[in-house]
Amino acid sequence: MVDEEALLEALNSTPVVDGRRRDLWADDAAPRRWAREHGGSDDAAAIDWLRTARDVLQAATRGPVPEARMRGMLAGVTRVPDIDGADLRWTLRAPPERTLAVELVLAWYDVQERRPGRLRPCGNDECRLFLLDRSRANTARWCSMRTCGNRLKARRHQERARRAPEA
Repeated sequence: MVDEEALLEALNSTPVVDGRRRDLWADDAAPRRWAREHGGSDDAAAIDWLRTARDVLQAATRGPVPEARMRGMLAGVTRVPDIDGADLRWTLRAPPERTLAVELVLAWYDVQERRPGRLRPCGNDECRLFLLDRSRANTARWCSMRTCGNRLKARRHQERARRAPEA
């Protein structure tokens, strides 16, 4: 099953490194490993669906949900209740090649419902990563204070120092 951490791993698989966007899932090895770690199929069709889900969810986190693409991924998918004593479980029924991608989408919607506004892009416009703000005040701005936060604070300090009149 895809949890919040797995969702972030997938969303953050297109970082900017040395000023250039990299796709860590460009070759099949990394997404296949990710799929196996999360109980999914690692065949070519499943990996293609995973990449599609990641791209759609990145777009949805940055702006409006691309509804047509989301509907295409979820077409023919159902959840069926299963009662075992006092326990109620929902079983996902999806084409095998889409199962893990659909679980990724469901994890994204779950975060949106349980933690509204807390999954967002890094506040550094040059960064492509996402963060899930778990702080009480919901004020986190950067994927990492150590990298993006310090870099932007240092840049703003230098700009203020340049504009400050000389004494």
